[in-house]
Amino acid sequence: MINLKNLHVKLLALILIVLSATITFYKVTELKLPLMPVEEADLWTVEAKVTYKASPGPSKVTLLLPKQVPGFILLDENFVSGRYGLTLEDNDLNRIGQWAVRRSKGEQTLYYRMQLIPGEKEKFKDKTPTYPQPVEYPEIMRTAVTVLLEEVRSKSADIKTFAHELLIRLNEPNADDNIKLLRTEATTPRAWVQREISILQGANIPSRQVNLLVLTDGARHSKLVPWLQVHNGQRWLAFNPKTAESGFPANAIIWYYGDAPLLSVIGGKSEKVDFSVYKQSQGMAALTQQRAGKINPKIMGFSLFNLPVQTQNVYRILVMVPLGALLIVVLRNIVGLKTFGTFMPILIGMAFRETELLWGLFLFSVLIALGLMIRFYLEYLRLLLVPRLAAVLIIVIILMTLLSLLTHKLGIDRGLSIALFPMVIIAMTIERMSLVWEEHGPSEALQQCAGSLLVASFSFLIMTNALLEHLMFVFPELLFMLLACTMLLGRYTGYRLSELWRFRSVILKG
Repeated sequence: MINLKNLHVKLLALILIVLSATITFYKVTELKLPLMPVEEADLWTVEAKVTYKASPGPSKVTLLLPKQVPGFILLDENFVSGRYGLTLEDNDLNRIGQWAVRRSKGEQTLYYRMQLIPGEKEKFKDKTPTYPQPVEYPEIMRTAVTVLLEEVRSKSADIKTFAHELLIRLNEPNADDNIKLLRTEATTPRAWVQREISILQGANIPSRQVNLLVLTDGARHSKLVPWLQVHNGQRWLAFNPKTAESGFPANAIIWYYGDAPLLSVIGGKSEKVDFSVYKQSQGMAALTQQRAGKINPKIMGFSLFNLPVQTQNVYRILVMVPLGALLIVVLRNIVGLKTFGTFMPILIGMAFRETELLWGLFLFSVLIALGLMIRFYLEYLRLLLVPRLAAVLIIVIILMTLLSLLTHKLGIDRGLSIALFPMVIIAMTIERMSLVWEEHGPSEALQQCAGSLLVASFSFLIMTNALLEHLMFVFPELLFMLLACTMLLGRYTGYRLSELWRFRSVILKG
């Protein structure tokens, strides 16, 4: 019976390995997907996700879109709108996308996605602006604006230095009463840019608001950032409205110009736009989404690249978890390392992605040590199991909060990432470690704790490897191979390496 079970497992594992290897081989040889991450040029995928709650009846959704993207080349763009009708219009500097549907109800989701690569494109054709009309300031602000403009004009030589000096004065920490008055009611970034524009109009200087999207790899809930542009008679000059630094941020694209609302909905409410951004190599993206899609659209239809960018960023982490699980199987069943729980080291290793390895080990050790001391104190209170576990969980959250506050006060930003630790797993680890300490002594408890940290460290190194991340995301069928290896290791009943070391004297005598 045992032999039949072994044969069953081996045959099933063989089928999974052959299936995984066949699909991977086909993708590499026929679809030309790269086995190595190609880093020729950065390709940015930007996705705008529009959500709103539709009222019964017709709905119309208007979203401002980039018309041209200076400094980048637009490779592709597409709209995911389902049963909505779509129209595109040009409106001076901006482009307008408008979705419409006759009947809709409940939560609605629309997508706009584009792909960009850095590169020189024809210069943005921008009209020379007319000089602004005189501004009628409220009486309470008129004197403050006049005094400020006179002071700035005396300390500047041209429009660029004038705008720079003006922004410095408006944002200086130790502001005088005039500046404080001009700051009133301009509490949001958009309102503050508009206030600066109105003051520049008083100096007869053309200016406008530019709304930027900063390209950050892996971002899932990005928002547009308002920026300031001033015309010097020949070209537009960009300034940070808060720091007066000239130019745009690195890897930022102009989404639209002006202070009009980004999104407007007729026939709905609670509208919202979320931007997701993902960076990949130009070669891999082109092969995956263009060449492979044309060769065999059916297979590439099941590619992870077809998911929304926000979901792709999640699966880039999830597909690495099985590697950590296989590592634990090897280290526990073959090597014989002792750990607290089966999957606790994986979750801790995932938390190390944000803290980095050394800081993560330090923060985790501090948290476990403090929690263990308090757990020993709770032992004297004779609490029942469930209330005791709840108390340990609450204590863990309190300790995490205190450590975050303390490290923030000390200026250690890495300490803030302790909030990403899996608090329930830590609470169970403290409880398990205290029980092992009482039943088997501190030596056994410390051995298991050290083993857990060692496995978590190895898991972190594997799950953050760029090559493995590329392979697992581009070839998710490799998960079948990992499953087969795990099943084969599940039938292993031989000696562990730690046991060979333990009984080394007997082996040497034999």
